[in-house]
Amino acid sequence: QVQLVESGGGLVQAGGSLRLSCAASGSIVSINAMGWYRQAPGAQRELVAGITSGGSTNYADSVKGRFTISRDNAKNTVYLQMNSLKPEDTAVYYCSAHIRDSGTYIALDYWGQGTQVTVSS
Repeated sequence: QVQLVESGGGLVQAGGSLRLSCAASGSIVSINAMGWYRQAPGAQRELVAGITSGGSTNYADSVKGRFTISRDNAKNTVYLQMNSLKPEDTAVYYCSAHIRDSGTYIALDYWGQGTQVTVSS
């Protein structure tokens, strides 16, 4: 079984920083794209940032210049460095990864359980 486990959320004041981590484990053959999404109360889940296996990145316009996504392929881990946080960044953050597992050899999208990020004004 493949699992994604997130860590690093919490409460921070506006202007502060947080770093989220998401580690994939289990019967993994390969990991393609990885990404971070967020969902605020009453809103739809939205893409925050994505990164390919080759390191190409993309960001939502609302976080460009403030957030940085990176990954450590040896550790099957993706990170999200969040700087200059704003109250509107408050949401549950989810990581996602497109993973091929050794059991079925099928590539599927897997999701973490989510981690709360709260930015106070």
